[in-house]
Amino acid sequence: MPDKTAVQVQAECLVKALDEAGLTLKDMDGLCSTRIPGMQPISFAEYLGVYPTYMEATQIGGSSFVLYLIRAMEAIAAGRARVVGIAYGSLPTTEGRRIGTGTRIGGAGGEVPVEYSFEEPWGLPLIGTYALCAQRHMHQYGTKPEQLAEVGVAMRRNAGLNPYAKYRDPISVDDVLKSRLICDPLHLLDCCIISDGGGAIVVAHPDIARNAKTKPVWLLGSGEAAMHSSSGHRDFTVSAAAQSGPIAFKESGVSHRDVDFAMIYDAFSINVIMTLEDLGFCKKGEGGAFVEDGRIGLGGQLPVNPDGGGLSSCHPGMRGMFLLVEATRQLRGDFAGTDRQVPNAKVAAVHGIGGFYGTRHSGITAILTNE
Repeated sequence: MPDKTAVQVQAECLVKALDEAGLTLKDMDGLCSTRIPGMQPISFAEYLGVYPTYMEATQIGGSSFVLYLIRAMEAIAAGRARVVGIAYGSLPTTEGRRIGTGTRIGGAGGEVPVEYSFEEPWGLPLIGTYALCAQRHMHQYGTKPEQLAEVGVAMRRNAGLNPYAKYRDPISVDDVLKSRLICDPLHLLDCCIISDGGGAIVVAHPDIARNAKTKPVWLLGSGEAAMHSSSGHRDFTVSAAAQSGPIAFKESGVSHRDVDFAMIYDAFSINVIMTLEDLGFCKKGEGGAFVEDGRIGLGGQLPVNPDGGGLSSCHPGMRGMFLLVEATRQLRGDFAGTDRQVPNAKVAAVHGIGGFYGTRHSGITAILTNE
């Protein structure tokens, strides 16, 4: 998007989301955003010309926007706001930023988290933290490279039905295994793409949502968790989803059999396998077998990322937003009558990941429904 800035993309997405709901910026009294230069979301509010009475900009990586959904619901329940806009925009392709390809970086002004001092000197790149978990999973449970590749194949098949996906040409397991080895055992096609993108959702008081121009989606339950290295004393095959998932399912009152599709942050293929296990869709160590035979593709037993995910559709840097956008579209039936639509979708499980699997990361799970 060379003709736009990131904040412009973010603003355009928010205005469109409000319009879909039959609302305008004047109706919005809450704002959640992050990753735009300046004092977020104050700088964004100034760009929009709005004066929110509720703001949220907590930064916990790619899962931040799933967290904002929960915080917005809490703010509305507490009477702090009635309409909260959540928006994101990022242009790494246009700006020439190769996100995630080097070692991890610190914050503004060169600030580096203290824990990095014990890791950065050894040259561990971002992808290395995920490869570490993949290697351990293969060693401990016998997971095969072919099973990791099945994730990428399924995401590309889903993306083939999405006209807005960056990569739509079909690939095979053999294609994945023959693609360049990036960090053993992860190949190029096991890794998320880099793209420009933006998205927004609107969270409103039930009285407003029921009268919206488009069909509303409801939050049934949610869970939050943090996973860290514990000074190296942790099981690298377990993610934060093992904590956040049970909380979300218990609060929602639904079972795994009630879930029609899942939106999982697929920065790398191993994410999907481990998250499916940790959320409870299969037993620990059986995620590799679970993703075989088209089970997670559209038309399969449990469609995962019907839009094509971060592996094929888009990944501007913080994909949690796009998990919510796709879940909302599927639950509204936006693609009804096409192969892109999950048939009779009523319940979705959304799980965002922020940070780095092999060291420390956040996990936010949300159960959504259209009923």
